[in-house]
Amino acid sequence: CMPGVAFVPALLVSWSSAAFIISYMIAVLAGHVEPLVPYISDTGTKPPESGVFGFMINISALLAAITMYIRYLLIEKQNESSHFVRSSCNMFTLCIGLMGCTGMGIVATFQELAVPSVHDIGALVAFGSGVVYITLQSLISYKSCPRWNTYFVCHIRMAISVISCIAFIPMIVFASKVSMTKIDWTPGEKDYTYHFMSAICEWTVAFGFIFFFLTFIRDFQRFSIRISTEIHED
Repeated sequence: CMPGVAFVPALLVSWSSAAFIISYMIAVLAGHVEPLVPYISDTGTKPPESGVFGFMINISALLAAITMYIRYLLIEKQNESSHFVRSSCNMFTLCIGLMGCTGMGIVATFQELAVPSVHDIGALVAFGSGVVYITLQSLISYKSCPRWNTYFVCHIRMAISVISCIAFIPMIVFASKVSMTKIDWTPGEKDYTYHFMSAICEWTVAFGFIFFFLTFIRDFQRFSIRISTEIHED
């Protein structure tokens, strides 16, 4: 079912989705957050969901880094015969993606209420770098058409990138208007509307990343990575 290295993005998508959903369910059932669109980080602030959230998001960051690196190698291999993108551009895109993975690790490690400034910086790096990464990957995908990608897949990737970019801007704007750091929001209180709108945009961007990596599965089916080792006798 998963030839080549397709299992890597498939695992990333399924694991990340489970991380968001499981943490959300535990936080809601424990009464720590309101069920109506909390921030993603709100669902991983208090124990026991904080342990689950931190562990699973760190694994997601690792899987994302591995997926991005394989994608980099895949493009380098395709580029040997097609020359559709500069190697420096491919490397730059990888570095942007790895920055986003680092931001994910910071978000998972430093809880929102414990170290809010560090947590917010990590979230900004994760979401900002992630949006830039998927946009660059969408442009690279168009350059690889029609040999290595179909225009249908490219249109889907670009649509996800555009939606994520559009959602990212109001996410930051509305979040900057929230004057307090808390997780137990209730409708009608001060800054609730800003919190609510920002949280909707945050979930939109997060699942935009998940759906984008879902489109990598077909590409990864065509390739396998061989690790060769040589043993020499003295």
